[in-house]
Amino acid sequence: MEVERVQALAIGGLNELPAKYIRPAHERPENSKPVEGVTVPVISLSDPHDVLVKEVSEACSQWGFFLVTDHGLSPELIKRLQEVGHEFFALPQKEKEAYANDPSTGKFEGYGTKMTKNLEEKVEWVDYFFHLISPPSNVNHDIWPKHPPSYREVNEEYSKEILRLTGELLELLSEGLGLDKKALATPLGDQEIELEMKINMYPPCPQPHLALGVEPHTDMSALTLLVPNDVPGLQVWKDGNWVAVDYLPNALFVHVGDQIEVLSNGKYKSVLHRSVVNKDRTRMSWAVFCAPPHEAMIGPFPELVNEQNPAKYSTKTFAEYRYRKFNKIPQ
Repeated sequence: MEVERVQALAIGGLNELPAKYIRPAHERPENSKPVEGVTVPVISLSDPHDVLVKEVSEACSQWGFFLVTDHGLSPELIKRLQEVGHEFFALPQKEKEAYANDPSTGKFEGYGTKMTKNLEEKVEWVDYFFHLISPPSNVNHDIWPKHPPSYREVNEEYSKEILRLTGELLELLSEGLGLDKKALATPLGDQEIELEMKINMYPPCPQPHLALGVEPHTDMSALTLLVPNDVPGLQVWKDGNWVAVDYLPNALFVHVGDQIEVLSNGKYKSVLHRSVVNKDRTRMSWAVFCAPPHEAMIGPFPELVNEQNPAKYSTKTFAEYRYRKFNKIPQ
């Protein structure tokens, strides 16, 4: 079955959007503009440890989101990661289609574009490439792009750095809950935590005020660590308003996902976010979803539950959680 790719549509030279990309009035960026003068937290990992624990805990409690700097990932590695992603999306369409995924059959890895199940459902203005990068036992290199040839080497190096950074952030979040620093890593699989790379490609859009790159959602991961290009577009929900996230060179965006909200019994918030698009420029982002193994049991830490603070979430396997979220069944 042939899938209409957003990048191919954009290259074809559209003057106006097909109806399936036009959001309902209340969702359109023109009718839900971000609030002015509010900026998201920016945290340097070079701060003293006790300061860091407090800053990260406050950001995760109040925002569910922050930018991290001085994280130890070299600007050179980030640049190479972006270059190999750009090169894949610059390949001829036929070459990209060799990697096409098919979520309807459970084949999520590969090159994709979200499709609608019915006529009322709207489509997002984005193509993507999705694949696992860790742990090695779960990685299928056959689905990784063969071009450019350096794609594998760069992504393997990046996965090691993201695994290290994820461990450091989970320790800070654990201490912010008053728990042992390994508390969060343990139920999430520790070194077996699943790292899923998703390259999002948002081509220039003829009517950006009517469309969305990604509709409002929370991530089902534990954490999401994201590198954007220099075209802004991410917006996070805070106190009843959208807040635009500005580009900061070499910073990583850190999203709290659903699993951390559950484990913390709601102290840390899974951030609602969306992505808007640009009329003239391509926006790209490299998101790594840090998720527990499918069989992991995820529920509120017993230490955080008492008579005054009953459990706000049920305990279930991550596989069950995913199934419910994908199929929009209440948790």
